[in-house]
Amino acid sequence: MSSDIKKSSSSKNTLFNACLITVFVLLLAVTVIIRIRTLAAPLERDEGEYAYAGQLILEGVPPFQQTYKVPGIYYAYAVILFCFGQTQSGIHAAVLLINTATVFLLFVLSKRLFGSIAGLASAVFFAITSISSSIKATANAENFVVLFAIAGIILLMNFADSKKYLSLAAGSILLGIAFIMKQHGAAFILFGFLFLLWDQIRQKPLNWKKLVSVISVYFFFVLLPFLIVCLILWYCGVLEKFWFWTFKYTSHYVKIVPLEAGFKSLKSVLMKIILSGPFIWLSALLGFLSIIWNSRIRKHSVFLVGFLICSFLSVCPGLYFRPHYFVLFLPALVIFAGAGVIAVRDLLGLCIKSDTKTAFVSILIILAAWLQSFYCQRNYLLESDPVMVSRYNFGSCPFPESLQIANFIKNRSNKDDKIAVLGSEPEIYFYSHRRSATTYIYTYPLMEAQPYAADMQREMIGQIEAAKPRFIVIVKCDNSWLVLQDSEELIFNWMGQYVTSHYRQIGLVEILSPYQTLYHWDSVSKPSKDDGYLIICERID
Repeated sequence: MSSDIKKSSSSKNTLFNACLITVFVLLLAVTVIIRIRTLAAPLERDEGEYAYAGQLILEGVPPFQQTYKVPGIYYAYAVILFCFGQTQSGIHAAVLLINTATVFLLFVLSKRLFGSIAGLASAVFFAITSISSSIKATANAENFVVLFAIAGIILLMNFADSKKYLSLAAGSILLGIAFIMKQHGAAFILFGFLFLLWDQIRQKPLNWKKLVSVISVYFFFVLLPFLIVCLILWYCGVLEKFWFWTFKYTSHYVKIVPLEAGFKSLKSVLMKIILSGPFIWLSALLGFLSIIWNSRIRKHSVFLVGFLICSFLSVCPGLYFRPHYFVLFLPALVIFAGAGVIAVRDLLGLCIKSDTKTAFVSILIILAAWLQSFYCQRNYLLESDPVMVSRYNFGSCPFPESLQIANFIKNRSNKDDKIAVLGSEPEIYFYSHRRSATTYIYTYPLMEAQPYAADMQREMIGQIEAAKPRFIVIVKCDNSWLVLQDSEELIFNWMGQYVTSHYRQIGLVEILSPYQTLYHWDSVSKPSKDDGYLIICERID
């Protein structure tokens, strides 16, 4: 009799595990297929910047000679371009693999906390939310931050269990790499510190010597990637520029947005993200509240709440709250959502006395939440036209047009010819394989209410006049400049005079609507409206 019961229990476990794996593979496969169908989508601005920087690195040009962000993401892109090719499809294929790896890491992390059902929930919820049009994740640096941060946190948890310093060192290095991918990764370094501090303090009696040892090892290896980057940039002679753009300029950049405007932006963006998957957010809320009554979840409350707070802080620098920043918050969201599924299962266990039945009901709840999120975004997720995918995400931003313009310039120029884009469209440099005549591949900083704006405009003007680029692309799209009421206008006054005197128009691209673009090649046609067009000019001499 006892043998029969064991066989029956083993058979049910085998069936449940098979069902769990099937659901995981099926839902993950759907999200992978969705991404594969849109690999050829045009690059957006950040992707264009990273790709151009990676391209320069492969040509022997270090960061901060023509680009100016934390360089980890530039080197990551250089590896991607080397391995997958210098195309938007190659870039998106690499990020597909990075996203899939993050899905598996979240399964491991959530399973470690609450079991396989929670692991399944967290993994598939991240897979569907990270490709939503409300997030606009594309191939942004946040994907890289999350990958290294979650891997680092898992290793720190391994250290907490095994006390092996190898896990501590490896986890610390990964969190340090997350930071050099983007400064926002500092919030996860803070979480790692708090986690280790809490892990040591809860051990009785407290060993102060070990506490100091653990924290010292942690910060040494966390800082190691940053110190290595500084050493490389010092060797390349660009450390001073790195320090200016990463710290000096950034200290002003994060003060630009007023608190009230930041709160409005947070409310607007967050509402769109919630509406793209309300059942997942409801599950996460339930997981958070279940800390009150569910002892199994409450056991990890310090980890969960600490991770939630630090994840939110990672989105907050400067109060900009751009949609793709929320990729940094998604791991916390889906881990709480996984806890919410466990909380429901435990509540069901009070009236359903079969663990197998409650487990299968939990899987149905996961399926329902995932399908509901998919249904909310069905028009976008089922779109296969790369141009329309870009339009869904970014409206009339000239990303599809940038590819056509770059090809036009590439076909009319030599490899050594330089170009200047008067606007924030660095993807044109990448597509055309032509060097920028200026280090300002973005014009946003020139328009900001910060003390360096006027000097930046003068420097950009001087660089272009000295380089005498063969082509200039004038971008007349508000979203490519973000001009403020009190922005310096020196560059606009110079632009009209300089371009008219030294260049002739050879093309006009008009974005009449998200669904209609007119290309006037080898033309001196005049734009039919005041905004939403790009003019291509060639130097007269």
